Amino acid sequence: MSRPHGIPLPSAHRSSDSNETESAFDDDKQGQPRPREGVRQLTGAERVRTLVESNASVSLTLPGARDQGEWWTGMPAAATVTPDGDVILLVSGDSTAARAAAHAQDDDLTAVIEITDVAPVSVPHRIRGRAWLAGWLTRVDGEDRPACAALLAERHPVGELLRLHGHPQWVLLRLEVGDISVDDLWGAERVDPDDLAAAEPDPVAAHETELLQHLAAAHRDRIRDLGSLLGPRRSAGLAAVPLALDRLGLRVRFTCPESASSFDVRFDFPTPVADAPGLRRALQNLFAAAGR
Repeated sequence: MSRPHGIPLPSAHRSSDSNETESAFDDDKQGQPRPREGVRQLTGAERVRTLVESNASVSLTLPGARDQGEWWTGMPAAATVTPDGDVILLVSGDSTAARAAAHAQDDDLTAVIEITDVAPVSVPHRIRGRAWLAGWLTRVDGEDRPACAALLAERHPVGELLRLHGHPQWVLLRLEVGDISVDDLWGAERVDPDDLAAAEPDPVAAHETELLQHLAAAHRDRIRDLGSLLGPRRSAGLAAVPLALDRLGLRVRFTCPESASSFDVRFDFPTPVADAPGLRRALQNLFAAAGR
C-alpha cells in the first residue's frame, strides 16, 4: 500500500512559519537547561528508540476517532520496535484503537504515539523530554503475531498477557512510522524513520531508574562532590541531583538555592559503557576523580 508523507503530529505544536517542532518545554517559564555544543550525545534516533523501548509514559492518539468531540487517546500497555522500524503496541482488546484497527481493513488509519520521559528522581523541571511518532495503524494477526509477541516480551514483562492467544482482552497493533520528532534535554529535531530502524536502544536505559534513585537517596554527597570538577562555576552552596544516565555519561542538575537558577553539567565517561559492570566502573572512576 502506498503511503503519503508528512503526517501531522497533533501533540507536537508547530510554528506557522516553519516545519520545525516547537519546544515541548515552551510552557515552562524557566525552560530546561540545554547542553553546550560539542558535547557527546546519543543520536536523535537512539534517543527515540530508547524511549519507545523504555517504561516511559506512552499515549496513542487516533486523529480520525472521536471521543466526546475530542481525538481519541489511550494508553498502550507496552511498546517495542521491530527490525524494520515499525512500532508494536499492546492495547486493550475493547479499546477504540483495537476496534478501529480491526475495522479499518485496507483504509489508512493514522495514529500518533506520544512518549513523555519523566526523571525518576525529584528535580526541578522534571519532564526530560517528549517524542512523537506518527504513522499508520494495523492489527497484528496470523503468522506475524507470535514473532511480534516474542519481540515485545523480550523488552517488557508482559508474558502472561501475551499467552492469552486469541483472547479479546489484549491485542497487538503495528504502527508503520512515517514521521518522528523528539524534543528533550539535548534539543528538538526530526528523526528519519529509517534511522529509527537502524538505531539500538541505549544499553544503560534498563539500569537508569534504579541507579539514579540509588545515587539520589544514598550518595547525594558524592553527586554534590562532582561540583569540584566545575572549574570557575564550582560553589559550595550548589545543590546537586543526578538527572540522566546513558552509555556516554552522567548528567547532573545543579541548583543555586539562593537564586533557584539551575544548570546541567554532563560528565562524559572516557569510553562508552556496554553493560552494568562497565557502568559501575565508569561511575566509580568519576567519583574518584571528583575526590582527588
